[in-house]
Amino acid sequence: MKTRIFVLGAVVLGLALVQPLNAATTTANVAVSATVSGLVKLTIGSATVTFANADPDTMPSIAATEGAINITAKARTTAAGSVTLTAKSGGDLVSGGDTILIGGVTWTASGTGYVAGTMNKTTDQAVGSWTGSGTYAGTQSYVFANSWSYATGSYTATVTYTLTAP
Repeated sequence: MKTRIFVLGAVVLGLALVQPLNAATTTANVAVSATVSGLVKLTIGSATVTFANADPDTMPSIAATEGAINITAKARTTAAGSVTLTAKSGGDLVSGGDTILIGGVTWTASGTGYVAGTMNKTTDQAVGSWTGSGTYAGTQSYVFANSWSYATGSYTATVTYTLTAP
């Protein structure tokens, strides 16, 4: 009995798959294409970096109040394309007519490709570098060199980050 049901099922399936003798068939092709261009995106976890007031004798280096800042650099480039992240200050720290050299601001870094550095107002400073497309996450922790020689005031400077990929 089982053999008859199996044979009958196979025959029914075979008949269902056979096309009628007079059936017409045609095909058509569709070209599929995608344009993938170079693209970069930079996300920095904090738009401000602040340093608290402290006694230079007991705290000669002041860590940023924000702690480690998360940075995510995303790049779409060629397989061998060089991806670079730099930072450059627009000038020294300024409060009215008083100035603190921006080189007193340094950072440490963590994450693959991220590097430590010293802020500069004339030359882009490397923050990270990678090869090829990807998402590159890391942190940057700023430190301010504290000194008795600074005039009192609220000092500011603007730092510009630049993410580049060919």
